[in-house]
Amino acid sequence: MSEISTKPYLLRAIYEWCTDNGFTPYMAAKVDAHTRVPMQFVKNGEIVLNISFEATSGLKMDNELVHFNARFGGVSREISVPVTNVIAIYARENGQGMAFEASMSSEANADAADQQDVNVEPPVATAPILTSVPSSSAESKVKSSDSNPEKDPEPPKNGGRPTLTRIK
Repeated sequence: MSEISTKPYLLRAIYEWCTDNGFTPYMAAKVDAHTRVPMQFVKNGEIVLNISFEATSGLKMDNELVHFNARFGGVSREISVPVTNVIAIYARENGQGMAFEASMSSEANADAADQQDVNVEPPVATAPILTSVPSSSAESKVKSSDSNPEKDPEPPKNGGRPTLTRIK
């Protein structure tokens, strides 16, 4: 019996933390053949989804799949993302959350093993690498305290949309 990944438990925990604090939980995911999302919103093979209670219907986050219905352009769509494809979950308002290393789904691992020589081992899924997603306000405080305002031609941006930084 194989050990269950900690990733789905961490996703549910960050989601609950966001909702308990009144934040809007966003989920970023790699898109592949096993991911059902509206393709017109996919950029560079990734998609960012609002998974708040107000934006979704029937949200279910189990150990293998994040599944829900959401409206895109007024049209209800069924969304299905394998947990292995989730690369981040964070609060929209402050950018705090957790980023993960995307790994291939178990079906993709099986497909890759079928295509390899018999003597070659299939790729081993590694445990997710957990990192903190810095908030944009924390970054601007560090920049403003470390730099000389006379040498800094552009003032730090306050407010606006938070950014997600992946650290490898």
